[in-house]
Amino acid sequence: MFIEGTWRAATDGAEFTSTNPATGEVLGSVPDGGPVDASRAVEAAHAAFRDWAAKTAYERAAVLQSAHVLMLERREDLAQLMTREQGKPLRMARTEVTYAADFLQWFAEEAKRVYGETIPSARANHRFLALKQPIGVALAITPWNYPISMLTRKIGPALAAGCTIVVKPAEQTPLCAIETVKILEEAGVPPGVVNLVTSSDPVAVGDTLVSHPLVRKISFTGSTEVGRLIAARAGERLVRVSMELGGHAPFVVLPDADPVHAAKGAAALKSLNSGQACICENRVLVHESVAEEFTQVLVQRMARMAAGDGRTDGVTIGPLIDQAAIDKMQRQVDDAVAKGATVATGGQRLAGEGYDDGFFWAPTVLTGVTPEMLIYREETFGPMVPVITYGDDDDVVAMANDTDYGLAAYVYTKDLALAVRTAEGLDFGMVGINDINPTSAAVPFGGVKQSGLGREGAREGILEYLDTKVIGLSM
Repeated sequence: MFIEGTWRAATDGAEFTSTNPATGEVLGSVPDGGPVDASRAVEAAHAAFRDWAAKTAYERAAVLQSAHVLMLERREDLAQLMTREQGKPLRMARTEVTYAADFLQWFAEEAKRVYGETIPSARANHRFLALKQPIGVALAITPWNYPISMLTRKIGPALAAGCTIVVKPAEQTPLCAIETVKILEEAGVPPGVVNLVTSSDPVAVGDTLVSHPLVRKISFTGSTEVGRLIAARAGERLVRVSMELGGHAPFVVLPDADPVHAAKGAAALKSLNSGQACICENRVLVHESVAEEFTQVLVQRMARMAAGDGRTDGVTIGPLIDQAAIDKMQRQVDDAVAKGATVATGGQRLAGEGYDDGFFWAPTVLTGVTPEMLIYREETFGPMVPVITYGDDDDVVAMANDTDYGLAAYVYTKDLALAVRTAEGLDFGMVGINDINPTSAAVPFGGVKQSGLGREGAREGILEYLDTKVIGLSM
């Protein structure tokens, strides 16, 4: 673990292992931190806060820019590690490292653009000033599916704003977190500004971190269920939170859409991180007039996807993260088939040479999906696409909005006016129109309803770590 600028073991010397989900290979052991370690990390961050906040924006930006350069220099090593530890195909891992570095560069630039303002007063001899100041010690709890970019998307704005931070990465991907923090250390982050606590027990350590009186900001990416618990605990102390939670993205294919182009987009989107991304489509809503051609192309493309170890050339679908993910896929397939759905391709765990030691699921398409099925309501988080048809009498926007989630949605159409009207009617934080990647370090990322609070990336990302202070000045 990295606490107060030094790499150290857990207080009790405990360790846990990180394994490759494709092979079961043990990749290494890391400190298994506990509540005492968590408290020390927060205290180190608190002790470092004043000095870091007092540095100029240009000084903080220089550190982040240096980290950006170092991360790109080590892109291949980081990608190779990510593929071994998390499972995603190497091509996607390389893309993620670049994306992660983008956040460091973006917030290096935004550090210099934290502006205040003057506000007119009703009194001639009086002035108001409004300043933006760092909120204090931040806590980042990050997921396993994007084990490097989710770190920099939180660390970047926190450091740019002048906050210090404690990071608790997912227990499935601690090695990626360690290498990321090593880059920040080498880039010149002072002791205590960034602290890393690895642990196999997210409940005990998370509870200590979330409830610690010195933590003033919590940023969490993960499930809606856990996010609600964290937000409730934070609410007891009125601690600011930002939550990037689950998704259940609708993929709407309107009657005038090119069904082949839309099907290619749906297949490509579902291959993103083997379907283990919160912005992957979870319900495809396709108009009956183009459903046959769309489904035919979608099935063909999903069936051709190669599953296997992400280090193997040509592999598009890597392993799922663990047995629980496999069990969820099987439960959703069994439920859908029992209620009348058809498995058009896939639908089972992959077995045999190259598969038995990992958690591999065949790319799957389900047709005839209806609202009473689990997959219509539950987030899948795997390479499985449910297809729902609708007709002229159906309100497809209402169908798309029929979920507690509101992260991402997708619309395929050739009609610009129809695209805008549909996008405006969707209750989701992000909408891709003929576009499966409506994300960037430069744009706000986040959802509505049960998909979270606040935004990451863009200018909004740094504002999450700043308080507003008003100064009244009599002259």
